Amino acid sequence: MNKNMEEMLQRISVSQLNDMQLNAIETIGQNDETILLSPTGSGKTLAFLLPLIDGLKEDCGQVQAVILSPARELALQIESVMRSLASGHRVMCCYGGHPFDVEQRSLMQNPPEVLVATPGRLVEHIEEHSLSLDNAQWLVLDEFDKSLEMGFTEEMKFIVESMPALRKKVLTSATEAVTIPDFVNLIQPVRLNFLSEKGIVGLSLMKVVSPDKDKLDTLLRLLCTIGDGQSIIFCNYRESVDRVADYLRGCKVTCETFHGGMEQPDRERALCMFRNGTIRILISTDLAARGLDIPEVGNIIHYHLPSTDEAFTHRNGRTARMNASGKAYVILSADEKIPDYLKAKMPEMRLNPNAPLPPPSVWQTLYIGKGKRDKISKGDVVGFLCQKGGLKKEELGIVEVKERYALAAVKAKRMQPLLKAICNEKIKGLKTIFEVARV
Repeated sequence: MNKNMEEMLQRISVSQLNDMQLNAIETIGQNDETILLSPTGSGKTLAFLLPLIDGLKEDCGQVQAVILSPARELALQIESVMRSLASGHRVMCCYGGHPFDVEQRSLMQNPPEVLVATPGRLVEHIEEHSLSLDNAQWLVLDEFDKSLEMGFTEEMKFIVESMPALRKKVLTSATEAVTIPDFVNLIQPVRLNFLSEKGIVGLSLMKVVSPDKDKLDTLLRLLCTIGDGQSIIFCNYRESVDRVADYLRGCKVTCETFHGGMEQPDRERALCMFRNGTIRILISTDLAARGLDIPEVGNIIHYHLPSTDEAFTHRNGRTARMNASGKAYVILSADEKIPDYLKAKMPEMRLNPNAPLPPPSVWQTLYIGKGKRDKISKGDVVGFLCQKGGLKKEELGIVEVKERYALAAVKAKRMQPLLKAICNEKIKGLKTIFEVARV
């Protein structure tokens, strides 16, 4: 690892890389074709970004690298990590749900050196001549198996064919049993496999028996028994996610939803409020099962079981990440058919019928109506809230700055005094909205 990489890591307060990252950086740097297999949450983004940045030319003024992601949130996450490294190279993210004309103007006026995109949106830009990929030599297919699963095969093929100078290819996945599509044209790829044959180390798997086919009451009692830990509840369908959320909210349990039917700003807000601790219960489809920047989650709850062992593993991979431990609960009704991948015996979790509702979070989230496009940075938000709002360091949690707004976790007991203190203030000379982010 060279001095430039060390300086970038210092900027994001990373003192040491793990074995996978060190191996990947060396391998990607020395080889033109790399397949990186590693569990969700192991740090694959840094593993490919660092050697990619190291291979970029200075002051090129053209797209040199394309990173394709199957999901908007993952694409935005990659862009965010790239920006935080402060490499001096321009990065831009293009994705469906974001104004096309805004992206097009930016691409044509000031092309990024690193373009992060979802496949469908990038195809649109290529067809509309928003950019040229004639000189792009790097291609990263992040979570490429998920892109194939979501039906992006033709789009990815078109993009590869639009890169005549393509030289370096990196494919990442958290799954081993995936066939590499022919259009990628791999000749002699180096394969790095960091997937454990023993499954997820540190994971405790338990079953919860529901006396009724409708599992809502059992889910509620499970959440009460668990207490105040962070939990993701997985359902197989969007309608089920909304139904479970409506039930829990009706029982005075604070929660949030996450699925593909939600508007992009709502999905971003849900993830942010889950990351910063305002929301401790996230109900989701498999959209949240992999690739996303979600902190260590203590509990995974399978309200519905997925159809495959692979999907089950990805869900559980949201907990017990790296060296931590976690718990996964499978809610089963008495007559429910057990899939083959769950034939092994699981201990049964006994629920406490007298356990109280999960307590409210000690955090709330402040919405600030200005963001990156207004030249607002994380440092601007922190300085403003501490100086004008009188917050102490321990009263301010995670701050995230989006394109058009910013969200900051604030201790709940300090929220109202804070709003009173800043209601007529300007942030970086700009008048804007300050309010409690809605749940």
